[in-house]
Amino acid sequence: MKTSSWIGGLCLALAASLWGGTYVVSKAVMDWVDPSALIWLRYALGVIALGGMGFFRRAKWRMAPRHFAIVVAVGLVGYALSIWAQFVGTEWSTAQIGALITSGTPAFMVIFARLLLGEPITWRRAASVVLATLGVVVMIGVGHQADHRVLWGGLVLLLAAVTWGLQSVLVKCVPSEYSSVVVTAYAMLVALAAMTPVGWSHMPHLGTILGHTWVWLGILYLGVLSTAGAFLLWNEGLRRMPAGSGGVYFFLQPLVGTALGWLVLGETVTASFWVGALLILGGVALVVREPEPAARPVKWVSSPFKNGSQDS
Repeated sequence: MKTSSWIGGLCLALAASLWGGTYVVSKAVMDWVDPSALIWLRYALGVIALGGMGFFRRAKWRMAPRHFAIVVAVGLVGYALSIWAQFVGTEWSTAQIGALITSGTPAFMVIFARLLLGEPITWRRAASVVLATLGVVVMIGVGHQADHRVLWGGLVLLLAAVTWGLQSVLVKCVPSEYSSVVVTAYAMLVALAAMTPVGWSHMPHLGTILGHTWVWLGILYLGVLSTAGAFLLWNEGLRRMPAGSGGVYFFLQPLVGTALGWLVLGETVTASFWVGALLILGGVALVVREPEPAARPVKWVSSPFKNGSQDS
């Protein structure tokens, strides 16, 4: 792996780890704040944090309309629709089913990377997704008794997996001349506007959480670290390595989340967790050791999904 790919893998691993920590923090904060309002607060804080970062780095905020259209698609498809679908699907089904179905995200990333970017589906990428998916199945177990509500929840979670995979590839279609801070901030601002009608009506009264410092700290973690920080790291990581390879780092999210649930919340962890963890780490190791593909020009016809490296 080249240095850029190593840095990209580190960014993706950190992003997935921060999202894994989101489970532990959200579980405590949602006792006081409605989930819809919490999503809105996360994006509001995320936009402020990214805006401040862009200001101090003197980022260039101007963007060509056709490139801004892709960023809008990232915000609507990924940050708004996918996150909303994750919440609704998990509410209708179970957290375990949610983890199982959304673990299909890297597979959709491989497919969309092939369709939109022309990335080859190598045996390492295919094997890493299969191995890591098997790890998630072993980790959480199967055999749930599903009713109609759970089945509908599963379909919504499938939508979440597809849309997150699509937005992760769309990010690579934005030219690299634009800062990742700018791209992430604009996409998050679009999602914030889309979520306002839903989230604003569920805002908590300040009096109910005013004296609970830990609730505010939890909201700050979710908004600044697991939203602004993690989304920025995810986008930056995907820019530095092929989407088909980068997607497997997504599997670190349930791994870190379960581990933190065991360490912080005292949740039970069985031997299957450790077996699943080894399979997930094995899948990650496959793409870490993947050799760099030979550089070759990509022939683009008239398409809005023009890769940044070919467009600057």
